[in-house]
Amino acid sequence: MGTHTTNYTSTFISVAPDCPVAQAEEPPQRERPSVARVQFDMLLANPYQHTSDDVVYESQGRRKGVSRDEFFSKGQACLRASPLTKRYGWGVHCDANGRVALVPVGTDRYRELAGDAELQHIAAMRSSRG
Repeated sequence: MGTHTTNYTSTFISVAPDCPVAQAEEPPQRERPSVARVQFDMLLANPYQHTSDDVVYESQGRRKGVSRDEFFSKGQACLRASPLTKRYGWGVHCDANGRVALVPVGTDRYRELAGDAELQHIAAMRSSRG
C-alpha cells in the first residue's frame, strides 16, 4: 500500500480567486470544531511547526478515527482545498522543509510572498466553476 502526501516545499498558496473576503477572517468557534477551525488553531499557534500532512490528518483523519497510515493510503485534498484558503482569506506559505504557516490576505507579508520569485505559486481551488 503506497503512501500519498499533501506536502509542498518552497511554495506559496494564495487565496482562491473567488474568495469572498478582502481581509482574513477567523473561522467561527463551534461545539465541535470545523475542519477550518482545527487547521486555524494548529497553524496560528504554531507557524512552521507542522507539515500540510500533519494539518490535513489532524483536521480530517483523526476526527474520523482513521490511522495516519490508512488515511494517507489514498490521495487526500491538500491545503489548496482548505476552507481557510477558499473562504476565510488565508494564504499558506510552505517553507523549504515543508513546514507551513498562515498568511492573512491583504498584509505586507502576503504581498511579499505573492511576489517572491524563489517560491512556486499556486492558487487555492475555486469554490465555484470559473
